Amino acid sequence: MDAMLPDYLIREQAAVGALVTFGLTRVIAAAVACTRGWRILMVEQSFIGLAVLWCAPQLFDLIAHPSSVLALAELEGKAIGCAIALFFSPILSHRLGYE
Repeated sequence: MDAMLPDYLIREQAAVGALVTFGLTRVIAAAVACTRGWRILMVEQSFIGLAVLWCAPQLFDLIAHPSSVLALAELEGKAIGCAIALFFSPILSHRLGYE
């Protein structure tokens, strides 16, 4: 018997995974950029590119199979998690003094 998770749970798991991954690494990257003298704009653009690459497998799966509920739920969750992380992590980095 194959047990399937509801799509809202898949969406939530993907969102939390992306939020933690991109939130923590963005703050760490800001700290490294501050110590090395890198431009913060470069860090921001790099993380936007990484977020697109993070969501690309589900996007390609959704293009190949337009009726795939699993791919849509994962894509929505990852995109929401990345957007939230990339919006709030610069605020946290600024409050910590890295930007």
